[in-house]
Amino acid sequence: MKYYSLNKKAPKTTFEDAVVRGLAPDKGLYFPEYITPLPYSFFDSIENKSNSEIAFEAIKQFVGDEIPENDLRTIVKDTLSFDFPVVELDFKISSLELFHGPTMAFKDVGARFMARCLEYFNKNNSRKVTVLVATSGDTGGAVANGFLGVKGVDVVILYPSGKVSAIQEKQLTTLGQNITALEVDGVFDDCQDMVKQAFVDEELTSKMQLTSANSINIARWLPQLFYFLFSYKQLKSKYENIVFSVPSGNFGNICAGMVAQKLGLPIKHFIASNNSNCVVTNYLETKSYQPKASVQTISNAMDVGNPSNFIRIKELYNSDFNELKENLSSYSFSDDETRKALLEIHKTYNYIADPHGAVGYLGAKKYLQNNPGDHVVFLETAHPTKFLDVVEDVINIRVELPEQIKAVIDKEKVSIPISSYSELKTYLLNKN
Repeated sequence: MKYYSLNKKAPKTTFEDAVVRGLAPDKGLYFPEYITPLPYSFFDSIENKSNSEIAFEAIKQFVGDEIPENDLRTIVKDTLSFDFPVVELDFKISSLELFHGPTMAFKDVGARFMARCLEYFNKNNSRKVTVLVATSGDTGGAVANGFLGVKGVDVVILYPSGKVSAIQEKQLTTLGQNITALEVDGVFDDCQDMVKQAFVDEELTSKMQLTSANSINIARWLPQLFYFLFSYKQLKSKYENIVFSVPSGNFGNICAGMVAQKLGLPIKHFIASNNSNCVVTNYLETKSYQPKASVQTISNAMDVGNPSNFIRIKELYNSDFNELKENLSSYSFSDDETRKALLEIHKTYNYIADPHGAVGYLGAKKYLQNNPGDHVVFLETAHPTKFLDVVEDVINIRVELPEQIKAVIDKEKVSIPISSYSELKTYLLNKN
C-alpha cells in the first residue's frame, strides 16, 4: 500500500514513512492509494468473528507487508484489550460505548495502535522519535497512556489552558516518564497550528524526527474504523437500516467510519453532530467551507473551528458535494440543548451520557424526525465522569468514579506554560 499527500505535491510513500512523518513534506495529510472492499462473506458472517479477527482483516490492506501478519495480529490484539458494547436505549436509538479503555475515551484505540506500530518500526532505530500532538481534551490522555514507556519515543502534548476538563488535564499532565505537557495560552486551534508549523520548520526537522499522534496521522486515524464494524456485528440481526451519529470535532472519527463503509460495511447514512463549532453543518447548507475561530463549549473535545480531517472526507467523495450530502447530514446544537439532552437521556432511559454523547443523541433524534424507520447509533465517546462538573450538575446525582479515573484524580499536575510557537520551538530544540 502506498500513501499520497492530499496536497498532491509530495511523492507517494510507504505506510511506515507516513506513520513516522505524520504529515507529508508538502504539509498535506496522507491518504491511502486505494481502498479495496472486503468480500460480502466477511460481513455476512461477521457475528461469528472475534473483534481482533475483524480488525485484522479490515486494517491489513492499509499496512501491507510492512508489518508481518503475526506481528500485526499481536498489535491489533493488544490494541483491543477492552470491550465496545452497544447499549440499546429503544428500538430507534442505541449508544456505542467507546470509553472502556485505559483513559476512558474513544481515542484509546487509535493511540494504542499507533504506539505499537511506531514501537515496531523503531525497534532497530537508534534515533529517538518525538511525538508532537495537540489536544482539545481526550487525545492528550489517550496518546500519553498509549505511548507511556515506549522505547525511543518522547511525547510532547500541547493543550489549551483552562479549556479541558479537570480529569482530562490530570490524564495528560501526571504520567511523567517520556510524556511532557505544554499548557498553551490559547484555544485548540492555536495548539494545532503550532504543531503543523513545527512539522514544516526545517530548522527543527533537520535536528529531530517529529511525528504527530493527532488524527492527521494515518495510524491514529484509520483504526477508528474498527468500532463501526464492531457495532454492526452486534446489531446486524436486529436492524436493517443502521445510521451512525458521530459527535464531530476534527472529523477523523466519522471519516474512519466512511472508510469502513467503503470497505463494504452496510451503513445507510452518517450524521456529523456538532456543537456550536459548526463549520461542516454550515458547509452542507451553503456549499461554502469557511473555517472559523473555535468557541468554547461543554463538549470541549469538539471545539474545533478548522477540522483537519474534512479534506479526507472530500477526497473519499472526489469533492462531489452532492454525493457527500447524500451520505452525510450535519446538525449543530448549543450548550443549553446539550444539557437538556443529558437530562432527557437520564430521565427517559436511566442512562448517563457525557456532553459529547448527548450531542450525538441530539443528532440522532433530529435525523429520526424524517427517517423514522432507521436505527441510529450515537457514539458515546468518553466516560461521563470525565465531565463531572457538567454531568452531575445537570442530572443532580453523584456519579461513581471508575478505577481509571481514581488512579489519576489525586496526582499532581505537571505542565510547562507557553504562549507562542517560538516558545515551543525553543523547548524542542533545548530538549533535543
